Amino acid sequence: MWISFAGIGLFAISVLLVTVSRTKLKGLWQVLVSTLAFVCFIVASIIMVFIVMAGPSA
Repeated sequence: MWISFAGIGLFAISVLLVTVSRTKLKGLWQVLVSTLAFVCFIVASIIMVFIVMAGPSA
């Protein structure tokens, strides 16, 4: 269950990073922060797929 919270947190971090990079940053910093947001999004997506495929635990 805790790993799913980490995935949700990574999704939130990626949204915040994209928002900051598009509104506040320019040039190389914008590319770097957007790339970090993309990596967070991919890792969170992998976590969510793993949680859904694992099914219920009881």
